[in-house]
Amino acid sequence: MTALPSPLLTVTAEEGRGWVRLRLTGDLDYDTSHELVVRAGDWLALRPDLRDLRLGCAELSLCDSMGVSALLQIHRDAAAQGVALHVEDAPPFLDRIMRITGIHHLFARQEDHRPARGAGEAAPPPDQRPSPSS
Repeated sequence: MTALPSPLLTVTAEEGRGWVRLRLTGDLDYDTSHELVVRAGDWLALRPDLRDLRLGCAELSLCDSMGVSALLQIHRDAAAQGVALHVEDAPPFLDRIMRITGIHHLFARQEDHRPARGAGEAAPPPDQRPSPSS
Protein backbone atom coordinates (compact mmCIF):
# COMPACT_ATOMS: atom_id res chain seq x y z
CA MET A 1 0.00 0.00 0.00
CA THR A 2 1.37 3.41 -0.97
CA ALA A 3 0.60 6.42 1.18
CA LEU A 4 -0.70 9.39 -0.74
CA PRO A 5 1.04 12.66 0.06
CA SER A 6 -1.12 15.26 1.73
CA PRO A 7 -1.81 18.38 -0.32
CA LEU A 8 0.86 20.95 0.23
CA LEU A 9 0.22 23.98 2.33
CA THR A 10 0.60 27.17 0.35
CA VAL A 11 1.34 30.30 2.36
CA THR A 12 1.08 33.62 0.56
CA ALA A 13 1.74 36.92 2.28
CA GLU A 14 0.41 40.42 1.90
CA GLU A 15 1.45 43.26 4.11
CA GLY A 16 0.46 46.74 5.10
CA ARG A 17 1.36 49.30 7.69
CA GLY A 18 1.66 47.40 10.97
CA TRP A 19 0.16 44.13 9.70
CA VAL A 20 0.90 41.01 7.68
CA ARG A 21 -1.69 38.52 6.43
CA LEU A 22 -0.63 34.97 5.68
CA ARG A 23 -3.20 33.26 3.47
CA LEU A 24 -3.24 29.51 4.01
CA THR A 25 -4.33 27.10 1.29
CA GLY A 26 -4.34 23.33 1.73
CA ASP A 27 -3.72 21.16 4.78
CA LEU A 28 -2.24 22.32 8.06
CA ASP A 29 -1.02 18.98 9.38
CA TYR A 30 1.96 16.96 10.55
CA ASP A 31 3.74 17.40 7.23
CA THR A 32 3.16 21.15 6.82
CA SER A 33 2.78 22.75 10.26
CA HIS A 34 6.50 23.41 10.69
CA GLU A 35 6.52 25.38 7.43
CA LEU A 36 3.82 27.73 8.76
CA VAL A 37 5.62 28.26 12.07
CA VAL A 38 8.83 29.13 10.20
CA ARG A 39 7.08 31.51 7.79
CA ALA A 40 5.26 33.29 10.63
CA GLY A 41 8.52 33.51 12.59
CA ASP A 42 10.27 35.01 9.58
CA TRP A 43 7.66 37.78 9.37
CA LEU A 44 7.87 38.44 13.09
CA ALA A 45 11.64 38.80 12.77
CA LEU A 46 11.53 40.95 9.62
CA ARG A 47 8.88 43.39 10.83
CA PRO A 48 9.68 44.93 14.23
CA ASP A 49 6.80 47.40 13.61
CA LEU A 50 4.29 44.57 13.33
CA ARG A 51 1.16 44.94 15.49
CA ASP A 52 -1.11 42.35 13.83
CA LEU A 53 -0.32 38.98 12.28
CA ARG A 54 -3.34 37.66 10.42
CA LEU A 55 -3.90 34.10 9.27
CA GLY A 56 -6.38 33.95 6.40
CA CYS A 57 -7.88 30.48 6.71
CA ALA A 58 -10.72 30.54 4.15
CA GLU A 59 -8.87 28.08 1.87
CA LEU A 60 -7.65 25.79 4.63
CA SER A 61 -8.96 22.28 4.01
CA LEU A 62 -7.70 20.41 7.09
CA CYS A 63 -6.13 21.03 10.49
CA ASP A 64 -4.90 18.16 12.64
CA SER A 65 -3.32 18.17 16.11
CA MET A 66 0.02 19.34 14.71
CA GLY A 67 -1.82 22.21 13.02
CA VAL A 68 -3.31 23.18 16.37
CA SER A 69 0.17 22.95 17.89
CA ALA A 70 1.47 25.25 15.13
CA LEU A 71 -1.25 27.81 15.86
CA LEU A 72 -0.34 27.74 19.55
CA GLN A 73 3.38 28.14 18.80
CA ILE A 74 2.72 31.09 16.50
CA HIS A 75 0.51 32.63 19.19
CA ARG A 76 3.30 32.29 21.77
CA ASP A 77 5.89 33.76 19.40
CA ALA A 78 3.63 36.67 18.43
CA ALA A 79 2.57 37.41 22.00
CA ALA A 80 6.20 37.46 23.13
CA GLN A 81 6.70 40.36 20.70
CA GLY A 82 3.45 42.13 21.56
CA VAL A 83 1.83 41.16 18.25
CA ALA A 84 -1.85 40.17 18.10
CA LEU A 85 -2.53 36.97 16.17
CA HIS A 86 -5.80 36.98 14.23
CA VAL A 87 -7.57 34.00 12.68
CA GLU A 88 -9.65 35.21 9.75
CA ASP A 89 -12.35 33.38 7.84
CA ALA A 90 -11.99 30.15 9.79
CA PRO A 91 -13.86 27.31 8.07
CA PRO A 92 -16.46 25.64 10.30
CA PHE A 93 -14.16 22.68 11.03
CA LEU A 94 -11.38 24.98 12.27
CA ASP A 95 -13.76 27.04 14.35
CA ARG A 96 -15.06 23.82 15.92
CA ILE A 97 -11.54 22.53 16.64
CA MET A 98 -10.59 25.80 18.33
CA ARG A 99 -13.73 25.75 20.47
CA ILE A 100 -13.42 22.08 21.46
CA THR A 101 -9.76 22.48 22.40
CA GLY A 102 -10.50 25.71 24.27
CA ILE A 103 -8.05 27.86 22.32
CA HIS A 104 -10.52 30.11 20.47
CA HIS A 105 -10.08 32.88 23.03
CA LEU A 106 -6.37 33.18 22.18
CA PHE A 107 -6.99 34.53 18.72
CA ALA A 108 -8.46 37.90 17.82
CA ARG A 109 -11.36 36.95 15.57
CA GLN A 110 -13.23 38.99 12.99
CA GLU A 111 -16.49 38.61 14.87
CA ASP A 112 -14.80 40.07 17.98
CA HIS A 113 -14.68 43.41 16.17
CA ARG A 114 -18.27 43.58 14.96
CA PRO A 115 -20.48 46.40 16.27
CA ALA A 116 -22.51 45.75 19.41
CA ARG A 117 -26.11 44.59 19.12
CA GLY A 118 -28.61 47.29 18.33
CA ALA A 119 -31.42 48.19 20.72
CA GLY A 120 -33.89 46.02 18.81
CA GLU A 121 -31.77 42.87 18.79
CA ALA A 122 -32.36 40.16 21.34
CA ALA A 123 -29.63 38.82 23.57
CA PRO A 124 -28.51 35.24 22.87
CA PRO A 125 -30.25 32.48 24.83
CA PRO A 126 -28.61 31.71 28.21
CA ASP A 127 -27.02 28.47 26.92
CA GLN A 128 -25.22 30.43 24.16
CA ARG A 129 -23.91 33.28 26.30
CA PRO A 130 -20.21 33.27 27.15
CA SER A 131 -19.39 31.95 30.60
CA PRO A 132 -17.74 34.35 33.08
CA SER A 133 -14.46 32.43 32.75
CA SER A 134 -14.29 32.94 28.94
